[in-house]
Amino acid sequence: MADVHSAEIRTKNMRAIGTRDTAIENRLAELLADQGFSFAVQDKTLAGRPDFVLSQYQAIIFAHGCFWHHHHCHLFKVPATRTQFWMEKIGRNVERDRRDIQQLTDEGWKVMVVWECALRGKTRLEQGALQSRLEEWLCAGSGNAEIDALGIHQM
Repeated sequence: MADVHSAEIRTKNMRAIGTRDTAIENRLAELLADQGFSFAVQDKTLAGRPDFVLSQYQAIIFAHGCFWHHHHCHLFKVPATRTQFWMEKIGRNVERDRRDIQQLTDEGWKVMVVWECALRGKTRLEQGALQSRLEEWLCAGSGNAEIDALGIHQM
């Protein structure tokens, strides 16, 4: 299927996609603040420029979009046009994520990835369930984990 937009329009649209203050980041920030957690955002001094840094807990939280970071859920769809280009680009994102998480772990941080499907869409977790999983991991959890629409998993 051919793209419905010209190359110029598609480029303009793609450049407009933000890397900060996305809807899922804003929702996660609201959940953390409602629970009384103190955090910094987008710390440039740490690998991967984490979305949330909770220094008191030596914890990092990334809010990952299911498409951009290739999560195996209903929100990820293989692009119909320029498939090779997009899969290579997304593959580089995934490799960078692995490298950043390993570096943060080596530096003594515990890392949580919260996937977009846990926050939005038909399979999203209820707010209370998501909040309790975050709090449990921050306060008692050890090691790296991820939360998606199915729940919390060790990484």
